[in-house]
Amino acid sequence: MASFDYDLIVVGAGSGGVRAARLTAASGRRVALVEMGRVGGTCVLRGCVPKKLMFYASHFAEEFEDAKGFGWRFPGMPSLDWPAFMAAKNAELDRLEGIYRRVQRENGVEIIEGRGRLAGPHTVEVDGRPITAECILFAVGGRPSLPDIPGIEAAMTSDGALDLPHLPDSMVIVGGGYIAVEFAGVFNALGVEVTIIIRAGSVLRGFDEDLRATLTGEMEKKGIHIRRECLVRSIETGPGGTYSLRLAGGEEIATDKILYATGRVPNTQDLGLVEAGVALNDTGAVLVDAYNETSLAGVYAIGDMTDRANLTPVAIREAVCFFQTRFNDNPMVLDYDNIPTAVFSQPPLGTVGLTEDEARQLGPVDIYISRFKPMKYSLAGRDERVMFKLVVARDSQKLLGAHLVGHEAPELIQVLGLAVKAGLTKAQLDDVVAVHPTSAEELVLMREPVPDPSPEETG
Repeated sequence: MASFDYDLIVVGAGSGGVRAARLTAASGRRVALVEMGRVGGTCVLRGCVPKKLMFYASHFAEEFEDAKGFGWRFPGMPSLDWPAFMAAKNAELDRLEGIYRRVQRENGVEIIEGRGRLAGPHTVEVDGRPITAECILFAVGGRPSLPDIPGIEAAMTSDGALDLPHLPDSMVIVGGGYIAVEFAGVFNALGVEVTIIIRAGSVLRGFDEDLRATLTGEMEKKGIHIRRECLVRSIETGPGGTYSLRLAGGEEIATDKILYATGRVPNTQDLGLVEAGVALNDTGAVLVDAYNETSLAGVYAIGDMTDRANLTPVAIREAVCFFQTRFNDNPMVLDYDNIPTAVFSQPPLGTVGLTEDEARQLGPVDIYISRFKPMKYSLAGRDERVMFKLVVARDSQKLLGAHLVGHEAPELIQVLGLAVKAGLTKAQLDDVVAVHPTSAEELVLMREPVPDPSPEETG
């Protein structure tokens, strides 16, 4: 029987990697966790957590303004000490990384610092030093991608946006996905003049159309400039450290900072995967089976580098499935249908299940929509609306999808995820007694579906 240094080598210490390493080590196996940077990965250090902290920080500007409508009085308008916030944010990230490292050590995981590269079915080279294991798991995530246009080196990605030394007066954000709209909301709320450049007619391509239209309108009401159906041809550096973006039609837009949020790609370069026999698809994502195993027996991959559902909780669940299948004699497959997700735009949104267009391709549907101003804004006088939308199969009356825009939508969508996943019917929702006064009560009070679109509207 072959002798190996470890039972499992995990390459990548993000959310999926640390979960797989911890579970496996806690079961009594020898586990090495290889990481060239900090422990915690994109979500903890360069994504979900710091962005959410920025989301909270930016919201105080509106909260201070809204407080006046409730009788609060204070001299002047409070101001943000940006360096102090950044120092607090970074201290929190340091604290979280320390916790991640401690938990790994306490469960018996050996953390090996360095760049891991696959050198065979059972071998990983860490900065040239080979280590072996019966099983190898890659969980190295993804990275921001930039287009190949002149002057692109002047642009920053989301990584840079999280560590700005000072707030600029103006910023152009290229892209209309969730990263773009989240940063647009944050910097706009902090007083930065924000322009978004998108190739489509509204933000968040692939989301439900009513959700997209509602968010786009609300963002514009908050003062975010959205340039639709635009393409950037080049970037030029101007005087005083400013920049100019030249659009396809010849127009130029001047700005202090440029953030490109045009997508992420699997982080699979220079890992020795192809050379060792691991198959990738055309986008560079690792191809895996239902149990996360690659084309090379004994080598597995999870998370964003497989480009399935690129969400932190998904990577964590994939790690659990990997452990249960490989080391606990309990084959487990993750169900990728009806995964709830949130976008911390301003206003935020939550979505789960099928969009209206997707559902109509399967058969007749009933659509329920409620638009209203939440009570919180009644005295504040803020012109911000909430939209709740339910997609229901007409024949079975099962809830197929839910799409929410507005205050606390991310919190509500977790519960609606349960309803969609469980296959609850509209009647079962209607049978729930409303909690009053809340925005959430609208979810169980929508009684009449909206009229079906005319043939002209459906094209």
